Amino acid sequence: MKKIVILCSLIGMFSSCKNDDNDVETPNTDLIGNWKLIETLIDPGDGSGAFISVESNKTITFHEDGKITSNGSLCNVSIEANTPTSGTYSKTDSTFNSQDCNNNEHNYNFKHEGLTLIVEFPCFEPCKEKYTKQ
Repeated sequence: MKKIVILCSLIGMFSSCKNDDNDVETPNTDLIGNWKLIETLIDPGDGSGAFISVESNKTITFHEDGKITSNGSLCNVSIEANTPTSGTYSKTDSTFNSQDCNNNEHNYNFKHEGLTLIVEFPCFEPCKEKYTKQ
């Protein structure tokens, strides 16, 4: 009986060990942090709009205290990183607003899934920016 208990204990120890060689670092998919602009979408009005890759240094940062900052405009689609803006966001509602925008009471929608963030702007036809987590 004693041998069975020892054998079961050894099997339990070896089966619970983790092989660190197979560990893969899990990327930080939380909304909090820095996001880099990688694509824009501006629909020409016929529904044929698609995201297009862009070269840009524009970033958005979601802070833990509910603030959002950018080195570019939070108010409209732009790849420029020369107009710092800021505002506040709601993680629950997936919206943000900024006093720096002409319509400072407008809530801009965003969608956050994993390493992708899509910001929607108030256009007649769809216009969006796509970001990736840095």
